[in-house]
Amino acid sequence: TQIDVNAFSSTLWAGVIGLGLSEAAYMAEIARAGILSVDQGQREAAQALGMPGGKTMRRIVLPQAMRVIVPPTGNETLAMVKDTSLLSAVPISAELFYQTQVIGQRTLQIMPTMMAAVCWYLVVCSVLMVGQLYLERHFGKGFGTRPSKKDQQVNRLLATTGSH
Repeated sequence: TQIDVNAFSSTLWAGVIGLGLSEAAYMAEIARAGILSVDQGQREAAQALGMPGGKTMRRIVLPQAMRVIVPPTGNETLAMVKDTSLLSAVPISAELFYQTQVIGQRTLQIMPTMMAAVCWYLVVCSVLMVGQLYLERHFGKGFGTRPSKKDQQVNRLLATTGSH
């Protein structure tokens, strides 16, 4: 069986594989850093309770690691969405900017078609950013939400003196 590189390089799969390989190393490092950010004592406590390794990872480590993993993962996802515009240089016929250029040249309305593509990227990135915000809030619950004792004392002092 032979692979026709010219036929493959103009397909969407070439773009998916290219972007996937580009982001895979970043995502692996983000996940590794998130898992290592969980204190070793958490694993030891689960082990002391007799919890198996897989269950410890699912129930103890990953829920705590998600607080560290979600923000850079969201940022990388947004960056990859924006990087899809680079696929127009390949040229991949299913890519948005390639189609925009084709339609713009055919209709002689280049700027309106480019603005439509830009608006599409804006909408997709905005939806992803809102989703990332909700994920960060969900996984950040209970962490750093309570003011320190010193902050509580300062707030009480300010409330009693009326200089708030």
